[in-house]
Amino acid sequence: MATPSKKTSTPSPQASKRALPRDPSSEVPSKRKNPAPQLPLVQSSGSFVEGSIVRISMENFLTYDICEVSPGPHLNMIIGANGTGKSSIVCAICLGLAGKPAFMGRADKVGFFVKRGCSRGMVEIELFRASGNLVITREIDVAKNQSFWFINKKSTTQKVVEEQVAALNIQVGNLCQFLPQDKVGEFAKLSKIELLEATEKSIGPPEMHRYHCELKNFREKEKQLETSCKEKTEYLQKMVQRNERYKQDVERFYERKRHLDLIEMLEAKRPWVEYENVRQEYEEVKLVRDRVKEEVRKLKEGQIPITRRIEEMENDRHSLEARIKEKATDIKEASQKCKQKQDVIERKDKHIEEIQQALTVKQNEELDRQRRISNTRKMIEDLQNELKTTENCENLQPQIDAITNDLRRIQDEKALCEGEIIDKRRERETLEKEKKSVDDHIVRFDNLMNQKEDKLRQRFRDTYDAVLWLRSNRDKFKQRVCEPIMLTINMKDNKNAKYIENHIPSNDLRAFVFESQEDMEVFLKEVRDNKKLRVNAVIAPKSSYADKAPSRSLNELKQYGFFSYLRELFDAPDPVMSYLCCQYHIHEVPVGTEKTRERIERVIQETRLKQIYTAEEKYVVKTSFYSNKIISSNTSLKVAQFLTVTVDLEQRRHLEEQLKEISRKLQAVDSRLIALRETSKHLEHKDNELRQKKKELLERKTKKRQLEQKISSKLGSLKLMEQDTCNLEEEERKASTKIKEINVQKAKLVTELTNLIKICTSLHIQKVDLILQNTTVISEKNKLESDYMAASSQLRLTEQHFIELDENRQRLLQKCKELMKRARQVCNLGAEQTLPQEYQTQVPTIPNGHNSSLPMVFQDLPNTLDEIDALLTEERSRASCFTGLNPTIVQEYTKREEEIEQLTEELKGKKVELDQYRENISQCAGEVDLHTENEEDYDKYGIRIRVKFRSSTQLHELTPHHQSGGERSVSTMLYLMALQELNRCPFRVVDEINQGMDPINERRVFEMVVNTACKENTSQYFFITPKLLQNLPYSEKMTVLFVYNGPHMLEPNRWNLKAFQRRRRRITFTQPS
Repeated sequence: MATPSKKTSTPSPQASKRALPRDPSSEVPSKRKNPAPQLPLVQSSGSFVEGSIVRISMENFLTYDICEVSPGPHLNMIIGANGTGKSSIVCAICLGLAGKPAFMGRADKVGFFVKRGCSRGMVEIELFRASGNLVITREIDVAKNQSFWFINKKSTTQKVVEEQVAALNIQVGNLCQFLPQDKVGEFAKLSKIELLEATEKSIGPPEMHRYHCELKNFREKEKQLETSCKEKTEYLQKMVQRNERYKQDVERFYERKRHLDLIEMLEAKRPWVEYENVRQEYEEVKLVRDRVKEEVRKLKEGQIPITRRIEEMENDRHSLEARIKEKATDIKEASQKCKQKQDVIERKDKHIEEIQQALTVKQNEELDRQRRISNTRKMIEDLQNELKTTENCENLQPQIDAITNDLRRIQDEKALCEGEIIDKRRERETLEKEKKSVDDHIVRFDNLMNQKEDKLRQRFRDTYDAVLWLRSNRDKFKQRVCEPIMLTINMKDNKNAKYIENHIPSNDLRAFVFESQEDMEVFLKEVRDNKKLRVNAVIAPKSSYADKAPSRSLNELKQYGFFSYLRELFDAPDPVMSYLCCQYHIHEVPVGTEKTRERIERVIQETRLKQIYTAEEKYVVKTSFYSNKIISSNTSLKVAQFLTVTVDLEQRRHLEEQLKEISRKLQAVDSRLIALRETSKHLEHKDNELRQKKKELLERKTKKRQLEQKISSKLGSLKLMEQDTCNLEEEERKASTKIKEINVQKAKLVTELTNLIKICTSLHIQKVDLILQNTTVISEKNKLESDYMAASSQLRLTEQHFIELDENRQRLLQKCKELMKRARQVCNLGAEQTLPQEYQTQVPTIPNGHNSSLPMVFQDLPNTLDEIDALLTEERSRASCFTGLNPTIVQEYTKREEEIEQLTEELKGKKVELDQYRENISQCAGEVDLHTENEEDYDKYGIRIRVKFRSSTQLHELTPHHQSGGERSVSTMLYLMALQELNRCPFRVVDEINQGMDPINERRVFEMVVNTACKENTSQYFFITPKLLQNLPYSEKMTVLFVYNGPHMLEPNRWNLKAFQRRRRRITFTQPS
């Protein structure tokens, strides 16, 4: 047998346990491709009521290929497991009778009810009718989502079908008649009004609902008339009440007017009082200003004599200063002449000194020549004696040659040693440069490490303090202790840091990794307990997971865009790597690219990986424990914060080893340099000794020749010194003559200098006398100027005071003008008008004919600003108490009186009209016993269902919230059963109403359904349920329809219900009693 879908739903008939159906209408043909042979209907017309369903045929409808159902005239119980197609029969009834898809709550388009994979579907309903059965066919086109209608195999429209169905009183949209599975819960949600309308449509004659609607329209118009009368009555009462208050309001208005008039008079007088106050202040300032002006004039007259005396003394001072300058010029000229004479005398003294020095030099030269001659003669004698004692030195040459050879050999050794020293120095410089370069690299690595530590310190200060403590206390631990994981992890590429930070939680990134439990306890006791630092610590697995191979080779995953596992993206110490592999399976989590994200569904289905990283997302894949389905979730990757700084620890270790090697080489070079320097020093010392020895031999060899040359040279020098003689007496005589001549000239110059000094002294005395006179004049002048300054200061202060007083006078004058202008404006006076003696106002007369107050005059008002302001404040406060007043109160009062008369006439007419309308309504109203708040609110009439399920509780209204699901189902069934005997509809459908009931209520409801639906003269009833209790009561009038499905159903041509029944009877009869 061909099955069109995975889930094969094959309905199959079977007799009930209590009573077998005696008519062939209980057969339900199986789902099949070929139509099954239809059995003839044998029920008489008396068994079916008008409009009952005789046959239901489906083709390519929901779970059915082809199926035909022949229900009985009374209770039809359709039973089968969930998903077999029970509710599909309910959907066929609804759609076949022109019902809308929304009535069933399943889909909003009719095309969705066609079997998947099919383009067309068909539903055919045959209804009983005394004049001849009515066959309604509905063909559904999926592509166009349209329906084609046929009545008795003739094409028609949906409107005609709806009219035919309505004529039989079939209402598939009424929950009281047709209750599908997905609408069971909505029955309890119906309001009282909706429930009444549904009940009227279900059990009442067609005109009942129409009369109800007309009654509601009449009531609506009556309510409008009542509202209009009520509004006009209320408005009339308000008008009367407001008019009653008007007299008091008018009196308050005129009281407020009196206060406002007094305020106006006070405001009119206030500027005049201000003007008078300012005018008096102006007069006072003007008097003071005139007095100050006279004082200024007197001070200026007193300064004139002092000014003249100061000018005379200034002239005397200028004359004395001119004479002082003349004397200073004469003194300067005499002083210059004295200086010239002194310079000449000094030159004469210097000439005498030079003559004496020249004579002394010649005497010293002669003494020195005699001494040198004596010394030369002695040296010649010594040299001659040494020459006699000098030995023969011809046998010294072989010794000199041997020493020369030794020197040459030592020079060669020194050259070699110096060359090696230079090479070692160059090698040392090269090593120093390499060491500096390596040091710089290490410093850069340390700077990067410091950046990571700074991030740790800023984010997790306690962890950073714990790191510092660990570095200074590593000797307290027996095994290796690794610093926080974020410091020990070194990314091979910074771009991949986001994968590691999104995979490893922040708590573990800042955790210390220990190899020993004992070490961890020591660390936590010291850091957490003693130092109160909040830190995390973990223990690496005993057996290393760091080199554990992944379960799948990376080459297998490259086709999906994966380029690495998480473990290969970074370096870390073995304990850290082992912990991360064990705890977070980083050796099993691959990292992909955009290519992976594009194929993510395929990757999830084919690879079965638990965690996947793409370029910007993380995917977590799980398998459902119940359905074994794959569930995946994805999250966007957060930006990396801690691991973006990369420190290649392996390279740093390599640089440290390189630095150690360079230091070792430097040490070897330094040792070699020290040895070479010692060798060079030794060779230098030996070279110096040989050179000294060679020098001595050479000196001994050339000494005789040198002595002979020296003796010859000294004899020549002696001869020259003896020839160079000087006459000292003649020189002394010439010098004495020159000195005498110079002394005569010097005496003449001293006489001239003495005369010039006397003249200069006389001039100085005259200058000092003039200076004393000038000082006296200046002193007197300064005293006069001091007196003048004091007087000038007093004058300036007085003038400043005068200016201030004058400005104040001008200001007060301007203010007087402004105040005068404002006062005239307030009193409405022109430029040529004078202020009248009386400025008064008359308070208007109140309608009662009495005056409120007497006239007010300026003279009766206060005369000071404080009193006026106080009175103004008081009157304004009193006036402000009268709020809400309007000048048009009197006019409004008259107008409102007219409106009251008009409204009274209108209200009488409305009441007459309302009484007549009520008489008309009473002629078409009926008496009903329904739930309503107001008997006349016909649109609010409704049915209220009240239930209780325990004897100790009160009755409660059926609502979608108060009762449980089972209680609502029981209540719904009881109400529908109560309507069954009154029901005027041809059939009723209830789908799976017993799902939420407990066994007791389910048994009671089932018994009530059987008893009610199997009575005579009751309408057809369809009861759909997926399960039944054991030992339930059944009736002979019931039709039980079983719906089976499964892959082992019989072919349609092999299905024979009568044969199954005979076989069942034989088995029953052959069993022992």
